Amino acid sequence: MSIGDESRIDFATARGRDYPSVRQFNIFLANRMGAMLDLVRRFEMSDVTVISLTVIETADCAIIRLVPSDYERGYEVLQSAKLPFTESDLLLVKLPDNAQPLLTITKALLSGEVNLNYCYPLLIGVGPMGNTALAIHVHDTEAAAFLLQNRGFTLFGEDDLKE
Repeated sequence: MSIGDESRIDFATARGRDYPSVRQFNIFLANRMGAMLDLVRRFEMSDVTVISLTVIETADCAIIRLVPSDYERGYEVLQSAKLPFTESDLLLVKLPDNAQPLLTITKALLSGEVNLNYCYPLLIGVGPMGNTALAIHVHDTEAAAFLLQNRGFTLFGEDDLKE
């Protein structure tokens, strides 16, 4: 490849992947009175909706796992608050329309030998139809996405959170 050739970059892989995923913020908070209120207030006072939230609490600190409706704006909210955080990728899986949706998803992951690290439900519906979904963190996001899509599951991406 030389400079100036007319090679094109496929925008579907701009984030380095061609499967739908979302970014989750892992926010570290001191375990003190009002810390969670301050975090939630920062998002509620902005134009960013909290799509999902879970808390891992210990005696000294808490890790808040949060998915915002708009990643870039969520990043700005956390940066302006000067809160320490990291990011990780999640898959958002539409719950299948059957009597045992969690069993269906976990059996599919097991069949592909994909380790489920943790999961939690979303607070609001996703996509144009307001679908219920499960946020899952797995050891191999690409393999899990490929497996779930091939088995007919619907995965949501960051654009689906803005609707």
